Formats: sequence, structure tokens, C-alpha cells
Amino acid sequence: MEWKERTLMKGNKAQNSFLKGILIFTLLISFTVLIAGGFWIFKTQAPTPLKVVDSKGTVLTTREQITGGQAVFQKYGLMDYATVLGHGSYLGPDFTAQALKIVVDGMHDVHAETDYGKLFEELSNDEQTLIIKKVKLEMKQNRYEKNTKELVLTDGQAEGLKRVRAYYDKVFTEGDGLGIKPNLIEDTSMPEQGRAYVAPGDMRQQISDFFFWTAWLSGTNRPGDTITYTNNWPYFEEAGNTMSYSAVLWSGVSVTLLILFIGLILYFYNRYRLYMHEAYEANKFPVFDLDKMPLTASQVKTGKYFLVVVLLFLIQAGLGGLLAHYYIEPNGFYGLNWLVELFPFNIAKSYHLQLVILWVATAWLGMGIYVAPLVGGKEPRRQGLLVDILFWALVVLTAGSTIGEWFGAKGYLGNSWFWFGHQGWEYLELGRFWQVVLVIGMGIWLYIVFRAIRSALRKENDKGGLTHLLFYSSIAVPFFYIFAFFFNPSTSFTFADYWRWWIIHLWVEGIFEVFAVVVIGFLMVRMKLVTKESTVRALLFQLILLLGSGVIGIGHHYYYNGSAEIWIALGAVFSALEVIPLTLLILEAYEQYKVMKEGGHAFPYTSSFRFLISTAVWNLLGAGVLGFLINLPAVSYFEHGSTLTTAHAHGSMMGVYGMFAIAVLLYTLRNIVKPDQWNDKLLRLSCWGLNIGLTGMIVITLLPVGFMQLKHAFDFGFWAARDYSFYEQGPVHLLLWLRMLPDTVFIVAGIVPLVYAVIRSMLHLRKPNVAEDETFE
Repeated sequence: MEWKERTLMKGNKAQNSFLKGILIFTLLISFTVLIAGGFWIFKTQAPTPLKVVDSKGTVLTTREQITGGQAVFQKYGLMDYATVLGHGSYLGPDFTAQALKIVVDGMHDVHAETDYGKLFEELSNDEQTLIIKKVKLEMKQNRYEKNTKELVLTDGQAEGLKRVRAYYDKVFTEGDGLGIKPNLIEDTSMPEQGRAYVAPGDMRQQISDFFFWTAWLSGTNRPGDTITYTNNWPYFEEAGNTMSYSAVLWSGVSVTLLILFIGLILYFYNRYRLYMHEAYEANKFPVFDLDKMPLTASQVKTGKYFLVVVLLFLIQAGLGGLLAHYYIEPNGFYGLNWLVELFPFNIAKSYHLQLVILWVATAWLGMGIYVAPLVGGKEPRRQGLLVDILFWALVVLTAGSTIGEWFGAKGYLGNSWFWFGHQGWEYLELGRFWQVVLVIGMGIWLYIVFRAIRSALRKENDKGGLTHLLFYSSIAVPFFYIFAFFFNPSTSFTFADYWRWWIIHLWVEGIFEVFAVVVIGFLMVRMKLVTKESTVRALLFQLILLLGSGVIGIGHHYYYNGSAEIWIALGAVFSALEVIPLTLLILEAYEQYKVMKEGGHAFPYTSSFRFLISTAVWNLLGAGVLGFLINLPAVSYFEHGSTLTTAHAHGSMMGVYGMFAIAVLLYTLRNIVKPDQWNDKLLRLSCWGLNIGLTGMIVITLLPVGFMQLKHAFDFGFWAARDYSFYEQGPVHLLLWLRMLPDTVFIVAGIVPLVYAVIRSMLHLRKPNVAEDETFE
């Protein structure tokens, strides 16, 4: 027996060493491809001309005007109202698609007047067909002069620019009847001195010129190619924009490779038992005596973090309900018009996105603070003081950025908008100053964790052991946010979007997921539910799959934002493979379910495990299935920037990260609250309420509306699918109203019981039983 055990241990060590090597190789290759692809985006992105001139050489606009218009778009938080190149929010139009249609309509009229002396709409069908064909050819010809950096417009395109300016001048003067209020952009002649990122001159004209530029690059072919800078997006046949061959080819290839890799990975997963193994024998389930569990002062202080978490969650969900109502009644909320004035769509959407990141991140940071002394086996001196400092830093960050975003998007901060107001990027709304505060806060958190686990790191000889994996994933949390500083309003939209998705996809969706699986593994070992050796092996395997597919899988965000065509291939294949690790997490969830059942009434973490199981289910459905649905290039081409994306966003953000945040919140609270004051029944109601409510949002409203919008885009062009008239159609309008039912279940049956349970828990916290520098097991 001893010989067999030694042989098994040697085999496990060899397996672990091999997996570590594969993980390091995967990281090197993945990030090399990602960075090289970013350089290729930078080199091949559409040019921003120094001058845009007409056929007679008259200067119509300049690079300063165009980049200034992008800054105006960001300054007023319009990415949280509408979209540019398909990225942003969905109540308003896609400004790129809308501007492209305005330009094409102008070109039609110019040619109709020249050829027939009539308006385009007055022509016969045959005459219109000839004009449409002529405009397509004219639109596709790239007239940018690389040597002089000038863009020469035809007479028709010049007329299109004129109409774009007139249209948006009216919109930003009179409002659009939806989320843009009259005179939103009031100051049209700000002085030249001190005007941060916005060029001197008429800001309404600048933002119009920016929209025109995005329409130009989406309708004009790349030099020496037969596809536009946006790979023929948005779909609009009158502009000659139809789906490219690459979108069809790589959609098929990605599905084929997904099937192949599922078979291979499942084989290795079962052949080498790359999952966590139970550490307890039958009928010998671990006994948990929570009253006697070691508890430090810093761990008790995490309670206030979780109180803030649930309160922010409640506010964030309330804003979600408000946003859902705006799709039905853009200028009212059951007669409370003052609420619409106070929180117009773009500001409410900014808060809705920013608060979910803040409350999820705060829950995870609080859990990290709680776990750190358990790993190190002692409480460092003045750890509690650092925990309090971090807490108040997060409070200042939340309050300051929230107030700043409101004043910034309203235009009240003048030249300080970028630093203290609304930075203008979806998911990165908080101003640059508040981003600095956030990074400092995460740095303090990392220091808190490190000083608590330092002794354990020294004791663990294996640099790829469980404690080291926990530490590496902790370092990644603040490190990967640094890329938010790699762009500013003068960075071209395409290249800024490249870095923006590093934060959204790699930081929010990637690094936090890595942190999550490592934490789950550590807690399972800590509770003596699984063996440490098998957990390390399972984590290494999961990290290989998560990072191997997820890092390059970021490319599905780059299909149609002006990036190189190669990203259609890379994004399609690797984003499809992201489904595999998410599927395997379901198998881990089944093991967690078994633990919960076998533990029976004696198992104190039932509520936490319910949410862990929910996380795994939504990982498969929300992130995996709904993500796969929209990430195929052939589907994304028509739905990019539509309600199907919203379905995926809710299923993955709330279903995965939100549910996991609640799981770690409840695990931590269970250990710092007096055991006799815990209420599992109330938390069970919360779990079912949140899951039923979230399912209802997606199944009742978001998915059916998304499929209707997909068909509308296919039938009439993407601009039509994003026009508000689509939401006014009878069936769509009814489905939007019906969303009120699952929203109510989500808030009343899901969040309210959770808030009550946490508030009640705060009144019954245990007393610390471990002093500073006192060691414990």
C-alpha cells in the first residue's frame, strides 16, 4: 500500500508539473497573439484625415474637429444612451448606422438631381436601381490620400456630410424625444484655451463630423481590399454593406473545432481525473463548529463591506427597472417626470453598469480580506486599521464617482469632465481621477492580503501550489485594471475600444473568473471537502482552459469596430472554445450539490452553495450558451449592438459574477455571524427569487425581442432595427411591458430578503477570539 501511495504521489507531482508548464505556455502564446493583434489593429485602423475636402479642395472638416467630436460624444455620456460602431447602449440609435443612411440618402438625391433632375423618391424603380448601383460603387471607393493625409469627398458625400450636420444639430438642439434632452450640448463656442480634448468651435458640428467619419469608415473599402474598415458592418444593402465571406467561413470553422475540442477535453478530463476528489469517507462528513472557528478583528470588519454590497445591489437593480421602463415610456415613469429629469437614460445606465462592478468587486474584496488570515494562520498587526481605511476609500470612490458622473454627463464640469466626471466609455464611466483612487484601493487590498498570507507563501515550497495560485490571482486583480489608463479621448475609437475590452473582457470576465475558481478550490480544501492535491491539479487544468480560450476569445468584440479582418477568425474560434471550461464547471457544481445534500442539516454553508450552483448553471447558460449564440460572426453581423447582447450580458454579469459575489458574501457572513442567528429559509427564498426573476427577464423579454430585432435587421438593415420605431411595434411593446413581472420578482423576492438577512446579520456578529500575531489552525 505504501508503495502504491508513493507511486500515486509521484504521478500527481509529474502531472502538476506538466500542467504548470502548459499553463505558462498558454499564457505566453495567448498574450503574444493578443498584443500582436493589437499592434495590427493600430497599424490597419481607419485613418483620421488631417483634412476632409470636397471635389474643389474646400476644407470641410479636420482631424481636430473629428477627434473633438469623439470627445464630445464621451463628455456627455452618450455611449450609455446609444452606440457607435455597435458599441454602447441600445435605447438610442447606432449613430454610425444612422449617419451612414443619412449620407447614402444624400448621395441618392445628388445623383438623381444630376441624372434626372428629380429627387430620388420621385424616380421610377428602374431609375432608382441605377442610382443605387452608382452610389454603392462611389461609396466603396477609398479616396483617402495617404501622402497628404487628406480625404477627398465626392459631391454626393459632401452633401451627405451637410445633411448629417443638419440632422444632429437639430437633435442636440430640440432633443430626440427619447434620451437626448433639448439643448443637451448647449455651449457651441467654448474658448480655445483650456478646452480638454475638445477642439475649439461648434461642439454640435464636431460630434456630427465624428459620426460622419464612423459612417465613412464603415462604408469605404480598405485600400486594395474588397471589404470596408468594419468588415462590411453595419448591414445596409444600399451602401453595399453585406456579410463578408470570412464571417460565414469562420462561423462554420468555429463550430467544427468546438465539437472536436469538446471530445478531446472531456477525454483528458476523465482519463486523468482532472477534477477535485472528495477528502471525506462515506458517512464521515466533516463537522463544522462555527462557534469555535477562529475569528480575527479584521474578519469581523468585513461585515460592513457586505452591507454596502447589498445596498448597492438594491439601488443598481432599481435603476435596471427604470431603464427597462424607458424602452416603453422614454420621457416618463408613471407620472414621476422629475425622476426622468434627474436620471435620464444615459445617467441611469451609467450607474446601473458602474454599481454592478462596484458591488461585485466589493464582495470579492471583502471575501479576500476574510480568507487571508485563514491562509496565513494569523492576524498581522493593525490589519483591522487597513481594512477600515480601504472601506472608507471605497465609500469615497463610490460617492465621488457617482456624483461626478452626474455632473459630467449634464455638462456642468466644463474642462474637468474627463478627470472628475463621466469618462464616456461604457463600463468605464468613472472619471480618470476616480480610476486612480480605485487602483490605489485595490493596491491596499493586495497589501492586506499579502501581509496576511506571507508566512504561508514562505512555507509552501511549490511555487504553483494552492496558496501561490491564490496570491497570483490576487495580484492579477489590480494589475489588469492598469490597462484602463492606456487610452484617452484623443485615442482613435477603434484602438481605444481594443484596450477597453481588456478591462471588460479580461478584467471583469476573465481575471475575476480566475480568482473565483481559485477561491472556490481553496475554500473547498479549507472545509476538508476535497483533497488539496486534486484541487491544485483541477485548478491548473481549469485555468489552462479559461485563459487559453478567454484571452484570444476577446476578439469577438473586435469583429466590426474597425479592427483587422484576422480578428473574425481568432475571435470566432477562441470565443467558441470558451464554452468548454464553462461546461466543465457544471460538473464541479454537481459535486458541490452532492456536498450540500450529504451534509444535510449539519452543513452550515447550504445558502452559499446554492448560489455557487446557480453560478455554474448561469456560467453555462448565460455566459456559454447565450454568448455562443451571439459570438458567431454570421449572427453577430446582424445582431451586433442589439437586445440579444443584452440577454447575454444579464445572464453572464448577474448570473455568473453577481451570483458568485452573493455566494462568497454568504460564506463569509456565515462565519462571522452568531450561528443561532442565521436564517437559511430567507436566503433560500432570495436564491429562488433571483434565479426566477433573471430567467424571466431573459426568456419573457430579452430573447424574444432580440430575435425579432435580429430579423428586423436582416429584413431592413441594421439602422432600422436600432430605430426607436422598432420598440413601438405591438408585440415588442407588449413584451417590454411584461418584463415588469420578472423584474418585480427579482427585486421583491430576490434582493429584499437578501438585504434584510444581511442587515439582521450585522446586528449579531461574533466577537473576535484570535488576537493580533496569534497563530491558529
